[in-house]
Amino acid sequence: MSIEVSRLSKSFGKQTVIHQLSFKAAKGQILGFLGPNGAGKTTTIRMITGYLRPSQGTVYVGGDDVNEHPRKVKAKIGYLSEHNPLYLDMYVHEYLRFIGGIYGLKSNECTQRAKEVVKKCGITEMQNKKLAALSKGYRQRVGVAQALIHDPEVLILDEPTTGLDPNQLHEIRAVIKEASKEKTVILSTHIMQEVEALCEQVVIIDHGKMVANNTLEHLAQKSRDKFVVEFKESVKVEDLEKIAGVKSVHPSSERKYLLYTSRKKDMRETLFRFAKENDLTLLGLTQKKNSLEEVFQRLTGSVK
Repeated sequence: MSIEVSRLSKSFGKQTVIHQLSFKAAKGQILGFLGPNGAGKTTTIRMITGYLRPSQGTVYVGGDDVNEHPRKVKAKIGYLSEHNPLYLDMYVHEYLRFIGGIYGLKSNECTQRAKEVVKKCGITEMQNKKLAALSKGYRQRVGVAQALIHDPEVLILDEPTTGLDPNQLHEIRAVIKEASKEKTVILSTHIMQEVEALCEQVVIIDHGKMVANNTLEHLAQKSRDKFVVEFKESVKVEDLEKIAGVKSVHPSSERKYLLYTSRKKDMRETLFRFAKENDLTLLGLTQKKNSLEEVFQRLTGSVK
């Protein structure tokens, strides 16, 4: 495994903010790292990258213990922080070469790698501009480029798509996907569509504790099925709630209802039978796909 987090905990004084986290991320994989504000995502990332020492537990990056070999581990990691600090008075190409130098690249290597990441991140036309003159979207691209400049084994991206328009989103997703073929990528974001588009594996934490560590497909399967059903006639909510397998009913209009149901059986036949037995005209029956957002809200307590 490129990254292995084992029983990781962090306390500040008497307050424990991370509780016994354990997960793994492998090369060729994009791991979605999710949690509400204040859940402990940034603290965890800082421990993985060696900027914060854990109170308990271990983190291995490429086989090296972060606590024992912090500089060696940092050289293996490309990191884009949430706030993307940049030296705004520098030119794009100048800044990238500067970052390359910090990672120990020689002058000719810095120049070559800067050319490569500028092209890869779609900022060729901006490379001779000052960072202060760039839009927020282009600054994010520069942030991704600096994380890639030294060709790291591990790429950790904290909210990398903030401020990007739909076209830029598509381009950055392509960059991240391409990078994941040869690297381990951890993607921390609040945008569920980004996780659904890029990630196979998801880790969700809440109040510093693990609440999910599985594939997107598995998480969706654990969620309840839901149906939108519409009748020509008015139906009492309590009558729908009595149907075997229906967990809850939420009216969306006078004759249209959202039904949360059990996954233990196919509810379509049951709903058709209910309509027939009660002389109701069934105008519509649609099974809705479970979203990661719904799963996230349920696991983190936003939706019961």
